[in-house]
Amino acid sequence: MSGIGTLYGIGVGPGDPELITVKAFRLLQQAPVVAYPKKRMGSKSYAHQIAELYVKPSDGKEMLGLVFPMTKDKDVLEREWANTVKIVWERLRQGKDVAFVTEGDPLFYSTFIHMMRVMQAAHPEVRIVSVPGVSSFLGAASRLGLPLADGDEQIGIIPATDDREAMRQALLSHDCVVFLKVAKVLPMIIELLRELDLVDKAAVATKVTSAEEMVWTDVRELERAELGYLTLMVVKRT
Repeated sequence: MSGIGTLYGIGVGPGDPELITVKAFRLLQQAPVVAYPKKRMGSKSYAHQIAELYVKPSDGKEMLGLVFPMTKDKDVLEREWANTVKIVWERLRQGKDVAFVTEGDPLFYSTFIHMMRVMQAAHPEVRIVSVPGVSSFLGAASRLGLPLADGDEQIGIIPATDDREAMRQALLSHDCVVFLKVAKVLPMIIELLRELDLVDKAAVATKVTSAEEMVWTDVRELERAELGYLTLMVVKRT
């Protein structure tokens, strides 16, 4: 089948709109459809806030908001993802390129990964291109002025979970650890830092590089804090 549009996964960076790449900017300008994660209550997603500085409906583009299911129910997930891919496919089959924007990088803990897999399974004829973006942990390193790894040092990028022993081993086996989405288990992680005498080696950032950025270099202040979803912690042992 000829004339099918290309699906682009566009990384728009960690928050600062100036941290998108030249290639991302060009493709956002060229694509007739810009897709973005849409919240059910109508508020703008993080990626949408970044991208809207570069593209608007008034530019003649279709701004395609897509709602992604926040559930672990397999049946619901399969049904909702199939519907989302169907919506995107309708544009692609008309020969329209679709630029799907995501914060950070599209192939690093991103919604686009699942979009890509489901689209490939349903429509293997679709060309899919990923455009790298600046990830939040790189934005945090810049903001903190902290080299994450040098020479033979080892770094772990770890999704924070309530598996205490796994989090402990991550800290013990790396020179630097970045805990992603750490807010939900922050008290436990701080407790581990105390045990391992690393509490002074940690820093926390929320929505790093954005206008809503908040940074804490003393994590003791956060033992009872309720932070947002896009919060990470950097622990550098040396």
